[in-house]
This record gives sequence, structure tokens and C-alpha cells, in this order.
Amino acid sequence: MSTDERPGAASDAPDGGPAVRRLDDWDRDTLDALADEHGTPLYVFDPARVRENCRRLGAAFPDAEIQYAAKAHTARETLRTVHDEGLAIECASAGEVRRALDAGVPGRDVTYTAVNPPARDLDAVVEAWRNEPDLTITAGAADTVDRLAERGFDGRLRLRVNPGVGAGHHEKVVTGGHPKFGVGLDRAPELAARIDREFAFAGIHAHAGSGISGDDLENHRELVRRLGELARDLEADGIPVETVDVGGGFGVPYREDAPALDLATVADATREALGAIEGRLAIEPGRYVVADAGVLLTRVNTVKDAPSTVVAGVDAGMTTLLRPAMYDAYHAVRDLGAEGGENRDTVGVTVAGPVCETADLLCENRPLPAPERGDLLAIGNAGAYGYEMASTYNSRPRPAEVTVDGETLRRRETLADVSRLDAARDSNRRNDEEDT
Repeated sequence: MSTDERPGAASDAPDGGPAVRRLDDWDRDTLDALADEHGTPLYVFDPARVRENCRRLGAAFPDAEIQYAAKAHTARETLRTVHDEGLAIECASAGEVRRALDAGVPGRDVTYTAVNPPARDLDAVVEAWRNEPDLTITAGAADTVDRLAERGFDGRLRLRVNPGVGAGHHEKVVTGGHPKFGVGLDRAPELAARIDREFAFAGIHAHAGSGISGDDLENHRELVRRLGELARDLEADGIPVETVDVGGGFGVPYREDAPALDLATVADATREALGAIEGRLAIEPGRYVVADAGVLLTRVNTVKDAPSTVVAGVDAGMTTLLRPAMYDAYHAVRDLGAEGGENRDTVGVTVAGPVCETADLLCENRPLPAPERGDLLAIGNAGAYGYEMASTYNSRPRPAEVTVDGETLRRRETLADVSRLDAARDSNRRNDEEDT
């Protein structure tokens, strides 16, 4: 089936397709059918839209190294899709490195960004490097450099710096100025010189934050400007800077009336702020690649009138989509069950999940058609940090994830999956008792 024939898929235009895909652009009949076949809660994902977003990034940043920040969505199909479109993979953990390599991504296109890395992560990544010697590691502390050297690593090493400026959609995702991330600009030259002597120095890196748009872009430009200055200072000291990685964090419009990010303007501003460097610009978009490629489907099971709102109880909650509870994030909601032809009054609806937490709300007092038990709701822009942040809190199995074509990306967990580790412990205890 071609891209433009696929139900719910955006057109596969050479320029990367529409700048943004809204929740209303998803085909109702396709989503209905997928929910009936696979049950709810259910993540639905469109790899064709991922390709479009990758191509739009490539058109805006034709000379840059583009690395997909895998933490946004790690399904094997996604990693293969973005790599097929020419993007490398940036990983935040040893598990993401393993996923990228298992997806067939060669080590030369994999970067591991170590943030206070546990010993087992360093052990696993260094072991992977022995088989894939072109793999790159980014270190944000002298301690991390020491620990890598102790493990015999002498390969490609990038230095993460703290430029003292950050940005993002919420204080919890602003990284650029927080002391947790990177070494200060004043200490960077000395550590870069050491890396250049003892390793294969692969450049410098910083990241302002996540969900950057609007006024935040000025902070992003300032971060880039400071990185450009550092790169030129290092080059003047005889330290070649292969790449200047300015991170990602490009925002997407979660609200229905919010404009799409003007990517061409962002790209022009980034290049202007960076200035002339001998190395290559690198970026690490994650959310921008996958957010509007996914929706979450959930079924109404309880309707309750309250004094100030109508509560629609659903089978998805903060264990399925954490962002509203974690960041007070807004996601568009569409009642597919109310689109069957009947007219319903618009009321203030609070969509509440099954978790015993007041924060377990997907939206609060949102103007929506009066809900009915059995209605199917679609939650927009769920492709980034949706499934990835899902948990088994309250011992609730994680949902399934399928493509718009109905192919399973990740199967639905069962109650047996939730208790599997306990069952293994009980089995080991029985074996130990039998051996004594």
C-alpha cells in the first residue's frame, strides 16, 4: 500500500508533507477498527509521518548531522525508519544503545550520551564499542571520562558542556543551565584538551531543553552562540572540533490552534548564531520526529455528573500517558464515539483514568460532546514520550502499540507479565528449598 493510500497517513510529499498533523487529520474509521481489533488503551503510530518529519528536518538542515533522540520513541520500526531516512541515533542509556544496534543501526551512527551513567551502563556500552569501534560516547563530567578510561575505552568521545542557558516547555525538562548536565564553559577547554590527548575527540555538545518554541528560541540561539565561541576557542588552541552538537528539543504544537514551528527560520537562526566553525553542525531532534505520528485510543467506561464537570472515566491514565500528570501537559482530545451522526450537547468534560491518584487526569473540564459509556476517545500528539513513559504503577499492564496498518509494534502486557518477576523469585525460592 502506498503512503497516500494508507488510512490516516499524511501525504508523502517530497518536501516532507504538512508542517503539522492535527488530531482531526486522523481517519475515524481506521482508529475505530484498530480499537475494535486490538482493544484499548491502544497507541496507534504512523511510520509514514515519521518519514515526512525526517525529510522536513533534512530539508531545513541539509548540511547538518541529524541524530534522532531515541528516548522519544524506541520501537524498532521507528529506529529503522529514521535511520533509513538518513538520521543517526542518539541514545540516553545502554538499553537504547542495545535497541539501536538490534535494529541494525551500525555503530558509526550511534551516540551514547552518558548522564551520571550507572556502572552497568558504561560496562554494556564499552562492550558494544569493542564490537562497533566507531560508536561515539558523550561525557558530561570529568568523572565519566575517568571511568571510561578505567574500562579501557579510548574511542570517539564527545564533551557535553553546560552553557549556562536553557529552555523548554516545563521547568522539569530545561537542561541547558542545570548543574546536572555537562561541565561549565570555564572548565571545558582543559577537559577537551585531555580528551584530545587520550581519546578520539569527537566534538562538543549541549542541549537547552525539550519542547522549545516561541520565546524559548532566543535561549536556544544563545546556547548555540556560546557553543560556537567555544568551538572557535578550541580550534585556536589546536584542538580540532569535529562536530558542534547543539541538541534538539524542537517543539510541536500540542494545542489545536497553536502554530507549527517554523523550522526553516529555526535552522537559519541556528546557523547564524553558530557562526563560522571548522567542524560540522549536529542536531538531536526527538519529539519533532514522532509526536504527531502517534495517537492514544481509550474507551469510556464510567460517566459521572459532578457539580462543576462531567467525569468520563476511561481505561487509560497516568500509567498509559504520564505527560499530563508529570508536566501538566495539554493533549487534544477527540470523542470518536460522538461522531457517529447523533447530536450531543457540548459540556465540560474531565477525562479521568483508573489510577488512585488525583493527578490521573488526561484533561480537566474540557469542552467536549457529552460522553457516553463505550465512547472511543483519541488523544493527540502521543507519539513522543507516550508509550516510552508508560509504567506498571498500580500493577497495570502497559498498553499495546500498533501501526495504522494494524501491525503490532509492541504487544499488550498481561497480568501475568506484571507479576512475572515475582513469579521468578518464587520459583527460585522453591528451587533453593529443594536443593537444601
